[in-house]
Amino acid sequence: MSKPLLSPLSLVAAGLFCLAGAAHGEKWEATLTPFTPGSFPQPRAVHAQYAFGWSGLTAATVDVHFGKASDDRYKLEGKGGTVGLARATWRYDLNHTALADAQTLRPISVTESEKTRSKEKNTEVAFSPELVVSLRQERKSGVMKTRERRFEFPNALSLESALLFLRSQPMPAGTAYRVVVYPATSSYLCTLTVKGREKITVPAGTYDAIKLDVQLSKIGEKRELIPHKKFSSATVWLSDDSDRLVLRVEAQVFVGTVFAELRSAEYEKPKP
Repeated sequence: MSKPLLSPLSLVAAGLFCLAGAAHGEKWEATLTPFTPGSFPQPRAVHAQYAFGWSGLTAATVDVHFGKASDDRYKLEGKGGTVGLARATWRYDLNHTALADAQTLRPISVTESEKTRSKEKNTEVAFSPELVVSLRQERKSGVMKTRERRFEFPNALSLESALLFLRSQPMPAGTAYRVVVYPATSSYLCTLTVKGREKITVPAGTYDAIKLDVQLSKIGEKRELIPHKKFSSATVWLSDDSDRLVLRVEAQVFVGTVFAELRSAEYEKPKP
């Protein structure tokens, strides 16, 4: 086995948001969904576990803790890596933390560390309403390289804040939502279309679900849209309830079909 497995949270990023746009900046920018959070109930604090893999084989797991911090911020922490045969051939470990404003749903920061046997990457992303600054340090063979990227664009979202924004929307069938997402070091224009409702069974149980179609493209330096070389399309299922938890992602990528699915979810009791 080589290295076909995508970074677990990168898979979710690629799966949950997408883009289908025109070739010129002014055209696609005019199609973005206004960043106005909806009135859907706030998400509950939850501890969830996801499995990732391809061809029905689990290659990685991630534990996710999500809740509201004491300073009125949403905080998501994810920790995981490859398991089983995948780990024997490609060791990969991930730690991911994201903060967002609980009132406005705007992103605040993302920090992520990734480790393999031969490489280590640490990424810090800071968000403001008009600017994203990304700093990545990469160590390979004892050599450290650092690169800073800046992306000036109004209302660019982290993966987590984009999820918070989208889950706040009514999501009737046929509706398309378009947002700009900056997961780590690049920006993407994403179009997510609500295909309808159906039941779905995952290891965590059987759920009524919202089915979503996903397309994805990269935003170039001149705001042009660039086809994603490794991602073709994706389907996402969210629980059709007050939680709107991610249940399953199926993405068509360069190695075939990869998936992420919910193994378990435990909700925390509200504090008195």
